[in-house]
Amino acid sequence: MADTHVLFVEDDDVIREATQLALERDGFVVTAMPDGLAGLEAFRANRPDIALLDVMVPGLDGVSLCRRIRDESTVPVIMLSARADSIDVVLGLEAGADDYVTKPFDGAVLVARIRAVLRRFGHASGPDDRAGAGAADADGLAEAVLRFGDLEVDTEGMEVRKGGETVALTPTEMRLLLEFSTAPNTVLSRDRLLERVWDYGWGGDTRVVDVHVQRLRGKIGQDRIETVRGFGYKLRG
Repeated sequence: MADTHVLFVEDDDVIREATQLALERDGFVVTAMPDGLAGLEAFRANRPDIALLDVMVPGLDGVSLCRRIRDESTVPVIMLSARADSIDVVLGLEAGADDYVTKPFDGAVLVARIRAVLRRFGHASGPDDRAGAGAADADGLAEAVLRFGDLEVDTEGMEVRKGGETVALTPTEMRLLLEFSTAPNTVLSRDRLLERVWDYGWGGDTRVVDVHVQRLRGKIGQDRIETVRGFGYKLRG
């Protein structure tokens, strides 16, 4: 990942410098900024491949910065928070972040999470990924466009339309919808979604799933994805 450009916004000098060195040792190109306003300027000037944003930074806080970035781009965003139970985590996800990491963090864990996010952003589906395969028709051929009422999911063009109008989704939201759409009327657990969409091979924070489902509902219809209490979610076919 020698060409991968990371924007890192962190106001703590020690954390910023140590993390920048660790990421550069792993082959990333890093632009590190001490506050949100400088981070926004750097984002617009450099258009990084991924942004790491600390929640509590001066000038423009990380949540607000994430929202500004999301208004302009679908670039992946990982929030950094000092408390796993902080409301700031949820606010960051609601603002458009794709994942979060709790401080203090191990450098290897951070790199693994960055790479996991970049993998799913680099290609919405792989050759062995059901989410990008489409549904098989009676002749065993893959159906490129899946339809659920007025909702259309183009699994080849990676486009979504509702009532004929294009719906703008982030890559994470698209992967989530693809996972649902290839298994309509099937309850998918949060753990399965974490593994399939977020590439977690271990139990993660299910709030990431819940917030993204809420964001997806807001774009494709509140009643399209049903909550099955105690089990997970399912797409109504």
